[in-house]
Amino acid sequence: MDQQEARVPTSTSLSAWLDKLAEADGAPGGGAACGVMLGLSAALLRMVAEYTPDDERATESAERLVARRADALAGAEADGVRSAELGAALALSTGDPARDERVRATAVGAARSSVTLGDVGVELVDELRLLVEIGNPHLAADLAVAGEALAAGIAGAGINLRANLQLAHAHGGDEGLGALYADAERLQTARDAAARLAADESRRFDRR
Repeated sequence: MDQQEARVPTSTSLSAWLDKLAEADGAPGGGAACGVMLGLSAALLRMVAEYTPDDERATESAERLVARRADALAGAEADGVRSAELGAALALSTGDPARDERVRATAVGAARSSVTLGDVGVELVDELRLLVEIGNPHLAADLAVAGEALAAGIAGAGINLRANLQLAHAHGGDEGLGALYADAERLQTARDAAARLAADESRRFDRR
């Protein structure tokens, strides 16, 4: 599969995109799904911001969230390409002398793609925190859903990052990977923050 074939536009209808996700080719795969979850979170957060019209901070957040949603979907498409490259490398014969080097290189590329997606999530945590503070209280449920989707998207990006680092290690060691291991810890911290914020919002609806 070449890069063009691996690119599955997120402008595809949701039904068609999910059909493609369900196929046994890994492009799109779990990483792209994380990008879509982050895009959903960004869209819900923007809805909350739009329903908070009397605060300039909400207006500014809404503008940023348009860009964050676009970043998430672009990252989802790019991750599908990285997944296809990694799959092609893993499909090489174990007797191929270039296999280890290629698997390691594509695993590192996939790890970096996961960081790119995770970084969108890190930025969204700041928007979630702001809207928890100033958002229209009538949309608290939507805000909690956005937070849960955000936590899931970041968590998935972190899982894929760690999996790709493990693969890279197995095919050539850890040299040059230190920053990516630090990124994995950073994404876990962001995921935990999003989950706490979502849990705090959802507790509004606990039976008293």
